[in-house]
Amino acid sequence: MSIQWFPGHMHKARKEMAKVLPEIDVILEILDARIPWSSENPMLSDIARDKPVLRLLTKSDLADPDMTAQWLAFFSNDEKRDALAISTAQPSGYKAIPMRLKSLVSSGTSPRMKARVAMVVGIPNVGKSTLINKLTGRVMAKTGNEPAITKRQQLIKLNEHWNLRDTPGVLWPKVQNPASGFRLAATGAVRDTAMDSAEVATHLLDYLCTHYAGALQRRYGADLPLHDSVQTLDAIGHRRGCLGAGALVDFDRAGRLILQEFRQGLVGEISLETPAMREQETRETEQRLARIAEKREQRKTQKTEQRAAQRSRRNAGKRRGS
Repeated sequence: MSIQWFPGHMHKARKEMAKVLPEIDVILEILDARIPWSSENPMLSDIARDKPVLRLLTKSDLADPDMTAQWLAFFSNDEKRDALAISTAQPSGYKAIPMRLKSLVSSGTSPRMKARVAMVVGIPNVGKSTLINKLTGRVMAKTGNEPAITKRQQLIKLNEHWNLRDTPGVLWPKVQNPASGFRLAATGAVRDTAMDSAEVATHLLDYLCTHYAGALQRRYGADLPLHDSVQTLDAIGHRRGCLGAGALVDFDRAGRLILQEFRQGLVGEISLETPAMREQETRETEQRLARIAEKREQRKTQKTEQRAAQRSRRNAGKRRGS
């Protein structure tokens, strides 16, 4: 699945984030605990440079706790990097954030007259606005169940020591890893109008049938067929009354139902990625892109040779004519 969903305000956000980078002390990267790799901000490696980073795994109440523990260990492997799992279901996690931020900035520097600044970054619909509202204790940022709610940067005072710079959710101009594209769509990081619900649901079911079969059966029936994701989708559609003409399953409607229940955590505590998958799929994506680049270069060489041959034939014809 190739997702290309890059609203104009996101392009503007890229430039604005780079512009204010010098005033930033630490970066708060918000990740979806269900897809910590695919929800990484694609610009972070460029904009972060040597900045300390605190990764917050939001919606951790919807994710597999064992897998979340693996991701926290994976991310907390550097003195300038830290990670913390949070969720609205467990507000106490938010209280630990200020101390984590403080520990990431240099303790050897002299006291500053002005507050430090933490830039909040993340892809759409990952929970940045909810985080800011929780930290400040008041509604400072608009929230919603659809991506791209925040359209511009804003500086928010957290306390006398810290300010937060909120930024719009920024997604890749193009998601290179097809599997990440499906996961982003499944969790709601892109608008539903930008995807085929049945296709995304089928891809989701492929993974769930293998890794969370018990959760599917508890939600949709112990006799649910799990050997084929299309048949699984069909069975769920029948059982939930997602029928169209001729009493046949409306796969789009059934897909939307499954995606909605997955996003609400009704299917269970589920994670769609592991650190090992990150390593494997990164290698596979790099290899695939290298092959594409090689083929593109071959086509370019062939065209150059063809044009040279055509010029040679034309020149030979002119010489014979003279």
